[in-house]
Amino acid sequence: MTHSDDFGAEAMPAGGGTSPPVASHARAQVWDEAACRTVHAATLRVLERTGVEVHHERAQEVFAAAGARVAGTRVRIGRDLVERAIATVPRDAELRARGGRPSVTLRPGAGLYGTGPDCLYVLDPDLHQRRRARLHDVAAAAALCDQLPNIDFVMSMALPEDVPRGEEDLAQFGAMLGATTKPIIMSTPREGERLREMYAMAAAAGDPGSFAVLTMSSPPLKHDREAIDKLLVCAELGIPLVLAPAAACGTTAPASVTAAVVVCNAEVLSGLVLHQLVRPGAPFVYGVGVGAMNMQTAVDAYCAPESFLGNQAASDLARFYDLPVWHYAACSDAKLVDGQLAAEYALSTVLGALAGATLLHDVGYLESGLQSSLEGIVLGDELIGWTRAFLRELAVDEEALALDEIEAVGPGGDHLARPYTRTHFRSFWRPGVIDQSVYDRWRAAGATTLEERVRARLASLRGA
Repeated sequence: MTHSDDFGAEAMPAGGGTSPPVASHARAQVWDEAACRTVHAATLRVLERTGVEVHHERAQEVFAAAGARVAGTRVRIGRDLVERAIATVPRDAELRARGGRPSVTLRPGAGLYGTGPDCLYVLDPDLHQRRRARLHDVAAAAALCDQLPNIDFVMSMALPEDVPRGEEDLAQFGAMLGATTKPIIMSTPREGERLREMYAMAAAAGDPGSFAVLTMSSPPLKHDREAIDKLLVCAELGIPLVLAPAAACGTTAPASVTAAVVVCNAEVLSGLVLHQLVRPGAPFVYGVGVGAMNMQTAVDAYCAPESFLGNQAASDLARFYDLPVWHYAACSDAKLVDGQLAAEYALSTVLGALAGATLLHDVGYLESGLQSSLEGIVLGDELIGWTRAFLRELAVDEEALALDEIEAVGPGGDHLARPYTRTHFRSFWRPGVIDQSVYDRWRAAGATTLEERVRARLASLRGA
């Protein structure tokens, strides 16, 4: 772990000046700059020699006009096009909220948290049973997120079965617009024309710039028509685009975490090249999504250590490119709100944050992305608060060092009744559903489990 905001740099002592040392945030790192340069060079070789499949006629024409080698659907991209795209893409972008809420800035290290899209199932908050998702689940999740202080953006969380086929995305978007004024990130399986409709819907709701779009490549090394069409429309309209890969070790990528990152990087960079050719300076977020299928269960597990190792390495690459990053938080392979879920939520939230990510999504996911839970969102919000407190700037200035306070109390004294304590302890994190009481007080309050406290917190929010 490094504590420097500069990639690959060590924290250096002050060189005799009067300014206090700069406070920093904790960060994790797998690849240093030299390793990133090696992987970048390997990615360029893949793009130049192997190329990517692009199933979109207009995109093929754009690539060819820019000097890429296009043979049918196969596009081979030279180093110069990649470097030009990295040079023109902005390092930050504004994603606006509605209703007077402040906007968020999509920049490296922003640490913005939100839910995820399109789960087939939900954990019913009343019956506590798994069932197929419905449209009211989309609205319920968005309304809950609207009240939670650590949720910064909203996604659908449910793919409703009670909406006519082909209209699910517009119904989801309308439900979210009606339930929250926080920024929305939209995922749709349709082509780009749907995004124009959503742009008009967001404008009618208060601001057409209040949503971003997630699109995904099709590993290995392929962009389907729908994904490319959304990429093109996002570039034209200036809608922030998140391009996320999902290559899995041993299935859609070699059984090597490093090689899987190369495949993912090639997919993202090829999409970035097209995106910046269409509109240089259009906002873009680098997605990470390295999978590691469990060969015994045939499940592409969310919380395998290899997945988060690969995602951290991909985040290091994104930091090498100085691009905003799409990552994971508070997601689990568990089927219920239980001990496994709590452990995996905590691990994924802290690891995603330590990666220095911009957008951390899938808060409230269960069952490897097949199921969502309102209870999971509540627990995720709590863990995000803990993580943010851990990642806060830790100053080493005169006020923080408190040498006068230490001297005033002296050896053997205590700081409990001191004004310094009353002032500064207010900034310490305090739990909501995590219990930190003594045993007798916990027992007198009902001896509740974490799951019971989460359910009580959810009930109070839904009744508000």
